[in-house]
Amino acid sequence: MTSNPLRQVVLACAALFTAAAAHASHPADHPQAVARALAHLQGSQGVLPEADSFDARDVMIDADGTEHVRFARRFHHLRVIGGDVVVHGHASGALRGLSRTVAATPALSVQPTLDGSAAERAGLKTANVAEGATVSHELVVFAHHHKPTLAWDVLYVGQTKEGLPTERHVIVQARNGQVLDSFDDIQTADAVGTGRSLFLGRIAIHTDSQAGGGYVLRDLTRGGHTVSDLKGKFVGKGTLFTDADNLWGNGTNANRQTVAVDAAAGHAYTWDYYLNVHGRHGIADDGKGASSKVHQKLFGLPYVNASWSDSCFCMSYGDGDSSYNPLVALDVAGHEMTHGVTSRTAALIYSGESGGLNESTSDILGSMVEFYANNAAEKPDYLIGERLLKDGSGTPLRTMIQPSVDGSSADCWFSGVGDLDVHYSSGVGNHLYYLLAEGSQPAGGAASPTCQASDTRVATGNAVLTGIGRDKAEKIWYRALSVYMTSSTNYAGARVATLAAAADLYGGAGSTTWNAVNAAWAAVNVK
Repeated sequence: MTSNPLRQVVLACAALFTAAAAHASHPADHPQAVARALAHLQGSQGVLPEADSFDARDVMIDADGTEHVRFARRFHHLRVIGGDVVVHGHASGALRGLSRTVAATPALSVQPTLDGSAAERAGLKTANVAEGATVSHELVVFAHHHKPTLAWDVLYVGQTKEGLPTERHVIVQARNGQVLDSFDDIQTADAVGTGRSLFLGRIAIHTDSQAGGGYVLRDLTRGGHTVSDLKGKFVGKGTLFTDADNLWGNGTNANRQTVAVDAAAGHAYTWDYYLNVHGRHGIADDGKGASSKVHQKLFGLPYVNASWSDSCFCMSYGDGDSSYNPLVALDVAGHEMTHGVTSRTAALIYSGESGGLNESTSDILGSMVEFYANNAAEKPDYLIGERLLKDGSGTPLRTMIQPSVDGSSADCWFSGVGDLDVHYSSGVGNHLYYLLAEGSQPAGGAASPTCQASDTRVATGNAVLTGIGRDKAEKIWYRALSVYMTSSTNYAGARVATLAAAADLYGGAGSTTWNAVNAAWAAVNVK
């Protein structure tokens, strides 16, 4: 993206790939790799062929031919939530290892004593869903947080009692009706908004010239991404933005196109970051662009939030209110679309420590989108949503430098961190990443305290760590996410995943980079 006047651009950007990164493909494109991985699984300890089955979800092939095949697991035909596994092997047939949370075949009966309708009733209070929602149930094996147990996955789709959209899963034990967990497939920024190319100044955006004249806000060079106007509604397809002269917005909220420019730019920068840094072709790695919707309101009232939804493969941006700008800030856009990347790789369950990791992954890689863009009007930093307040104070929603300064987030891992809201337990991953990339006392940057053994939410230590730089840190995190993490990965598991990624990319176990990753985790009390 450039500072030239806005005009249609018809040449697609050339794809750049990092030599070390794995390239994802559909399993059908690599039947031999899938067959090799499945043979390893079926012959591994803890797997019973008569009870366990595996469905390939994703295949990643490294430049040296190493294969990483991700499988969803079923037990007696029931989906195992938290049972996904990644098989790491070579084209020669040799097995490198397995990434999994559930090692052994579950030892349980698949006959429920509680029926699905009773489970739906049991989950109602936890679901917080308004009347009119659609409800469905599926018998599953639940292996997240707990020893595998038979459960009902009850899905409530509609609105919460506060009027927000929800796709709420409530996991109900299939024998005693106990609610084991709940999480939402609609993942939000948990706060506030933004505006202009309110924020990014005058930039070039890709549009689609129409045969009958005029233009629509569709980017054909990035998977056909579109931007639509919800016109004050909360849900719906919206109306695709059109324009006669291909000049969009005027930098103020008075022009409805202005925030559409920010939404288009947010998708473009995020697309380019994942493509040029990680070799990923779009959020789902299938070359298809998402859609974005702006001017979202809640029952006609101001709405201060932004969200990613897997079900519509789309972004929605609220208009903000008297205190907050529209939520189309670049770091918010990168954060939310990274939820989509996570859902199509590790699929980190949005509760407990895995939910905190889900949120920190969006903060981490969303911030790296901002550094990648390096837009003159949007200074890249480790602050989340710092330009959303209209008063210009620069107060962020979260900071990765010392997360606890917001009064709620955790700097350090402790035994109760998984009980925090996922936006606050994310602080552990955010803090780790800042220490890893920048160090504890970076030259020209903000100092970040480390964690002492007795620390919980607030870090009080002063250990000295030297950062490895953003370039290495972002590649390690993305590889850990896409190759080694699974849906139930916790912070201890994330440490193992990032160490494996560092070994793959930068000199093996015991290398300088590997040791730096290990030290950074120790500095947030994950050992």
